[in-house]
Amino acid sequence: MWAVLREKGTISTKHMLAKFRPLMATAAKARAPPAMAASTAAAAAERDEHVHYKHTDACQHLRWTAKESYEYMYARPWNKVVDFYAELVRTGAGAAGLAKLFGKNEKDYTFDTTGENDLTPSEKQTATISSKDRGGRWERVTFKIVLSYHGGSFDGWQKQPGLNTVQGLVEKHLGQFVDERKAKQLEARSLPIEGCAVVAGRTDKGVTALQQVCSFYTWRKDVKSEDIKDVINEAAPDKLKPLHVSKVAREFHPNFAAKWRRYMYIFPLDEDAKLIIGQEYSSKVLENSECNIIPQSFDVAKVDEILRKLAGKTLSYKMFARDTQASRSVGPPTECFMFHSRAAVAKLHCANEDYKEGMRFMCVELVANRFLRKMVRVLVATAIREAAAGAGEDALLNLMEATDRRATAPPAPPEGLCLVDVGYEDFNKQRCFIVD
Repeated sequence: MWAVLREKGTISTKHMLAKFRPLMATAAKARAPPAMAASTAAAAAERDEHVHYKHTDACQHLRWTAKESYEYMYARPWNKVVDFYAELVRTGAGAAGLAKLFGKNEKDYTFDTTGENDLTPSEKQTATISSKDRGGRWERVTFKIVLSYHGGSFDGWQKQPGLNTVQGLVEKHLGQFVDERKAKQLEARSLPIEGCAVVAGRTDKGVTALQQVCSFYTWRKDVKSEDIKDVINEAAPDKLKPLHVSKVAREFHPNFAAKWRRYMYIFPLDEDAKLIIGQEYSSKVLENSECNIIPQSFDVAKVDEILRKLAGKTLSYKMFARDTQASRSVGPPTECFMFHSRAAVAKLHCANEDYKEGMRFMCVELVANRFLRKMVRVLVATAIREAAAGAGEDALLNLMEATDRRATAPPAPPEGLCLVDVGYEDFNKQRCFIVD
């Protein structure tokens, strides 16, 4: 048919080749031996690995690449931070355990466990009106559970098959408080009898929480707060600790009702950390007159200066998010309001006798109405990278306008991150650890 059309002058040879070229390429790829296909894929992956974002500012040659930033972040004695968090969880200190790092009074941050019921007078009135003359879900009892858990001992919060997660462990032990009707429904579906724990915010593997908030409800009237606390306390001693359990209004939702979340990132500053630049790379940099020697350290005061610019603003943090769904990568779902963002130097006093004087660490405190996935870790890593390169105080604000997430640094290690607490009242800056 193609020959007939060509003879008639209705189609050219060039046009024919253009039609057949995609089919020929597909056939050649199918005939290629596995070894050649694998080498081609490896070469493509290698090219992608070394493709970096092209910064255009004055410090573009001083900025670490993604690989250098990653190596710098992980070449730290993270075991000391992990041990510090583990001790806070074991003792049940909560947010008060961080107060002494900044010369604060621990009593001002001690979690109030007096009284079994957390309902305020207005909540009690709302609960009474909404449940009056109603049955079903309006009769159920909702419990607010404040948890502390060690990130290094779990595979994150969210329940996943075959993994040791906080949610999976908590719901398993809450199963004994499930009402009879719910238990029968689960049995009919061949599902384990477990409770349902709704959380204020999921944490990744390795991230510690000092005062995480979740809720659990049941139609059983004989369940007491002490019973729930005792059961969870036996689930994973010294790794998972319930700080407080109380009855709340049925309308309470730990995520939607929260007004702010506070995170703390502790970054080791000891002098024994490995350098990110090798001799071979340094010599190449010196040979190139267009480049300068890439810095190997950063100033904490500079990080604080860069982070301060985020406070008091509603910004889109899509460049600082990772692993987000496409539908949540643009528009309002990426916007967060940062109440507080500061960095300061502190000393951790470990139980080890070799560190009685304390080791120097940088502490980054971030408080916002919401956080995107891995947002805190990317913010910390990028702020450190920009401070080391000598970027201006608007460095993070300028990156908000980027169109490629390679413009920001890879996430900092999860071992340094801690969810301090979740607030259901208006934010009070005086409750922060790092203040002017």
